Amino acid sequence: MKIEEIRKFSDEELKTKVFDAKKEYMELRFQHVSGQLTNTSKLKMSRRNIAKLETIIQERDLKQNKEGEK
Repeated sequence: MKIEEIRKFSDEELKTKVFDAKKEYMELRFQHVSGQLTNTSKLKMSRRNIAKLETIIQERDLKQNKEGEK
């Protein structure tokens, strides 16, 4: 996912996407440990997607807090 695409999501959609991404990452980790995962680059991509989603959530929270101080 690209950052531009992620920024178009609403707050609820972002939270849902983070939950789904973390669930997917956990499943990938189990597959990796059990030896079933053949494409290990999916782990790295999954972690990066989670980081992107959480970064956008954090940016929005900081923006709301900054506007609330004014």
